[in-house]
Amino acid sequence: MANRLTNIVTRGGDKGETSLAGGNRVAKDSARIEAIGSIDELNSFVGLFIASLDKQNDLFGLFRSIQNDLFDLGGEFAMPGHEIILEAHWQKLEQFATELNAELPPLKNFILPGGNESVSRCHIVRSVARRAERRVITLTHSEEVNPNSRIYLNRLSDLAFIASRWLSKQSHEGEVLWQPSRIEPAQE
Repeated sequence: MANRLTNIVTRGGDKGETSLAGGNRVAKDSARIEAIGSIDELNSFVGLFIASLDKQNDLFGLFRSIQNDLFDLGGEFAMPGHEIILEAHWQKLEQFATELNAELPPLKNFILPGGNESVSRCHIVRSVARRAERRVITLTHSEEVNPNSRIYLNRLSDLAFIASRWLSKQSHEGEVLWQPSRIEPAQE
């Protein structure tokens, strides 16, 4: 493979702009760059989550494959008009979510993000995926976006929630359930 990046420090972004894959310059706070940045951040959190898993864990390979999908997704947004993420990408996530969910008891209470380290990191993946999805939706207000990309992020958040529950079950530690506040309002 040829070198793709030879000079990382280019000073090209010093004035608040960056280049898309085709060379077009855009503001670093544009909706498109916000979407790309959120996807990049999500990919970093997926990597952090994977680092907490044993390589034999059923989720290890799945989430490594998700990292590659997220890199493709970021590339898609860096090349306006190109569609890389297909229906098959989010269908894969939906299939895994369905399989994992079939092993879980019905959800009868709200779950707090927490538990052991892997579960907690998986919840971070879930919440950052939701933010990335919101950034992509913001972009759709001004530009065309591949609907499969939006759906992919939605399915990834769902999968991460289910995976956190599955990890809790595998650890035998149980889920951290929400307990409503018991504090009564002050009487005047």
